[in-house]
Amino acid sequence: MEQVKLAHFGEYSENPEVIFSTNGRFHLIGEHSWFCKDKTLSMAVNLPVYVAVSPRDDSSVKFYFHQLSESKRANISSLKFRKEDKWANAVKAMIYGYTSGGFDVKGMNITIYSDILPSAGFGITTAIKVATTYAIRELFDLRCSEAQILQVIERGNKLFLNTDNYNADNYAAIYAKEGTVILTDHAGPSYELIPFDFSDKVILLTDAKVPRINVWNEDSVRQPENVLLLGELKDRKNYIYGGWQYEENPTEVNEVLSVVNEEMRRRLLCIMKEHSYILEAQKSLMKGEFGGFANAVNHSHIGMRDLYDLSCPEIDWILKRLQEINPNLEDSRNPTSCGRITGKGFGRVAYTILNKNDIDEFKAKLNEYERIFGFKAICYEVKPAGGVHIVK
Repeated sequence: MEQVKLAHFGEYSENPEVIFSTNGRFHLIGEHSWFCKDKTLSMAVNLPVYVAVSPRDDSSVKFYFHQLSESKRANISSLKFRKEDKWANAVKAMIYGYTSGGFDVKGMNITIYSDILPSAGFGITTAIKVATTYAIRELFDLRCSEAQILQVIERGNKLFLNTDNYNADNYAAIYAKEGTVILTDHAGPSYELIPFDFSDKVILLTDAKVPRINVWNEDSVRQPENVLLLGELKDRKNYIYGGWQYEENPTEVNEVLSVVNEEMRRRLLCIMKEHSYILEAQKSLMKGEFGGFANAVNHSHIGMRDLYDLSCPEIDWILKRLQEINPNLEDSRNPTSCGRITGKGFGRVAYTILNKNDIDEFKAKLNEYERIFGFKAICYEVKPAGGVHIVK
């Protein structure tokens, strides 16, 4: 905390009046199917972002990102998206979310402090947005409910940044609790906290450092006609978590998806399978059974790799080496470890959950990875963490 205060004072010659912190996060399963009102399983992790603010006497806004040693500035009355402002656009978007909703926001000095940079993934940009939103509400004592906070974030994302507003991102950053994962139901929208208590396991986030190059346009899956096709295959079941599942009859599925080409059919099938993996993971976590959860995660990655075309050889290699460590040869349906690509895909980040005793062997594999592929992977050991909070 002293470092955050010193960073703010060093830039503005004054102490911050309010400091909020939000943790980073990653998605375990389902981040590529939210647009068809599906579900996403996420985990906030102890990669904190701090936002410190102090008021100004004018309408100017000054931004400072300590670890980047970058400063930006804007004016409340003329906020504009500027490509060169990069991370500062996320902060401006949240200010716009307030002003466009009729809230009285004045000038301020803002400091961002995060040892993990937004380019790494891990939900750092969302953490910046959420911590900024709560810090502004506290600084100006705004009468803004939790529901209105979500509207502020949505306006900033959609109207200022012209990007998707992803409920699973926001819920993980706001509502997560230590020792849990968060299941977002985009049909609600609503969320549920599920215990994640496997004391013999370790969670590792691996930045594989693979340049993210999109090999196809994911927006093509989100076309209304594809969403309608998936809607035809939703089967209402009261006894299923969330009240529905996808049609399991292969003949019915093939008939409905016969109107799309083979590539699109595979991707839509992957979305359908993702739903079943989330249900399997949720059921296993509620029972405290790691094997069933891990089985769902591993199958989800296979779908991302073979059906959705979202993975890359480097991450596939890392996860293959993971499965070679301490395999459960007697029961392949009850694995002792799991892993999956996470985030936007087409490279960069994978998560692995494995036995504590297997960490050294896994990290040795990462050294081998560097010799083979030429990328030096960075590995972060993390734990399930809580959501946004004020820092006293």
